Amino acid sequence: MDASTIAALAGELVRTESVNPALAAGGSGERACAEIVRAWAEERGLAVTLDEYEPGRANVVVRAGRPGGRSTLVLGHLDTVGTAAMREPFGGVVRDGRLHGRGAYDMKGALAAALAAAAQLEREGFAGCFTVACVADEEHASTGAERLLALGDRPDFVVVAEPTDERLCVAHRGFAGFRIVTRGRAAHGSRPDLGIDAIAAMGTVLTRLEARAAELLRREPHPLLGTPSLHASLISGGQEFSSYPERCVLEGERRTLPGETDADVQAELAALTAGVDAEVRLVFSRPTLELDPAHELPRTLAAAAGTAAHEGVAFWTDGALFAAAGIPVVVYGPRGEGAHAAEEWVEVASLVRCAEAYAETARRLAGTAG
Repeated sequence: MDASTIAALAGELVRTESVNPALAAGGSGERACAEIVRAWAEERGLAVTLDEYEPGRANVVVRAGRPGGRSTLVLGHLDTVGTAAMREPFGGVVRDGRLHGRGAYDMKGALAAALAAAAQLEREGFAGCFTVACVADEEHASTGAERLLALGDRPDFVVVAEPTDERLCVAHRGFAGFRIVTRGRAAHGSRPDLGIDAIAAMGTVLTRLEARAAELLRREPHPLLGTPSLHASLISGGQEFSSYPERCVLEGERRTLPGETDADVQAELAALTAGVDAEVRLVFSRPTLELDPAHELPRTLAAAAGTAAHEGVAFWTDGALFAAAGIPVVVYGPRGEGAHAAEEWVEVASLVRCAEAYAETARRLAGTAG
């Protein structure tokens, strides 16, 4: 694989703003980056489909090889988080072997590596099917991955190219977002006989939440993922200084382990609010990911990448949606630093190694490796 080709494509993607508009005001979404991918792939004779499923929000899917036989999909996202505190978010400059800028590590560099692998396989006349899916909205609600699955794209194997520092990962936790609203009664601050303090009521909930969070951290850990966790994220309440607050709203997150369900989380939240005048709602949840390390996919990628280790990652990926659909999924991506941080970079040499690993994994799974 040619390092300069990969770095040039990754740099062009980094220089093209694709901030998720659901996360930062003024974010443009993925369409412009999707167009760059489409043009690059078409120049190299690859089959391309661009799907703008909402204004400015687009998936682009690139295919190499020929239909039929076993198929490998490398999955990644084009959207990024915001750029607050970054001095040069869209520089896309290589310094000392590192490509810098928002999305370089998370995860436009890895997508450039996967696209280079697709181009290489196409040049070889690859007899299998290799797909790179560059999706929208991973950083917020995963609507791009959901759209891809809804259109019936069901490969035999999925490699999520999220950055793992070239560690082979077979598991990650899921999560659930929740909202608790405690109810009081508004009254003038001079009339304690009439008012009921919704914020004080939330204090009871928070005390229980803190105790439950500590209890979860004392659990027997999952061998790859550690323990589940629970935390408060946002809180608001009250009307003004001189009134009893009639409402207090708490939003929080529960990170889940394989085997835990939405019903389990709902029961946990109900226990936090027992005896309190409160409304509880599970707002959003995503499944866990776990694949037996003895499965063919991680064994094949480990051999292709020259690693024997398998681990879990702390973050969530779109791969969990494909795993929930019954497709084997692993996570493997490049070395770097600064996902969501003020300074972000990816190692160009690592992108080359990842490109080679993606291509070789596809060859071995298709039975075409030399």
